[in-house]
Amino acid sequence: MTDGSAEGAGDGTPARRPTLRERRPSGSAMRFDDAEPVTFVLVRHGETAATVARSLSGSGVPGPGLSAAGRVQAARAADLVFRIGRAHWTDLPHPDAVVSSPMVRTRETATIIGRRLGAQVRADRRAQECDFGAWEGLTPDEVDAASPGTFRAWHLDPAVRAPGGESLEDVGERMTALLAELTPDNLGHSIVVVSHVMAIRTALGRLLQAPPSAWRGIRIPPASLTIVRRWADGTVELVCAGTPSDL
Repeated sequence: MTDGSAEGAGDGTPARRPTLRERRPSGSAMRFDDAEPVTFVLVRHGETAATVARSLSGSGVPGPGLSAAGRVQAARAADLVFRIGRAHWTDLPHPDAVVSSPMVRTRETATIIGRRLGAQVRADRRAQECDFGAWEGLTPDEVDAASPGTFRAWHLDPAVRAPGGESLEDVGERMTALLAELTPDNLGHSIVVVSHVMAIRTALGRLLQAPPSAWRGIRIPPASLTIVRRWADGTVELVCAGTPSDL
């Protein structure tokens, strides 16, 4: 079996789906019931020109789009997402829905994933990247040269906002609200959320109740997958973080 379902009896009766405890692999989060969580597959968009330049590319502008390399990465991410519940992470439900940040690079990535899954893509602004305000287009070194210490302070203190932009707390609050809203109707399902590095970091940090100073230590490469499961009671299991799509 590759889809996590049980074989039928051959008499037309529906196959019994193994319980959560029966499907749970060694090393997974311990549960003492069979309550099903929602599985969030958080995918960072593929590479863009700003990724290569290491410049801050936030939600203040819609672009840039994917580079040629980024489109290849997005296709690889789509293939890996498609294998969830089949060839990889076989205890998880196969993804059946896609939500995306409305920014160009995420919409392009999500379209490729949605086509591979045969799923429609729904845009939600809460999944978009941090608004970097006056820092848009600058590298961290350029920000620090103009105003020493401010970029570090922004990373370490979640309440500090970029000039004319957002704080990590702002990003975390909207991402947390999005995932909380998606939870009740998707228990027992896997849903793909195509987003950005800061948005995924803050969402994961808040879900795991990690201190904001630790969020910057989470590596989220382009087109990587971060899988986290959330139960209705708020319990969370981290399956993987920043897994490269070129496995």
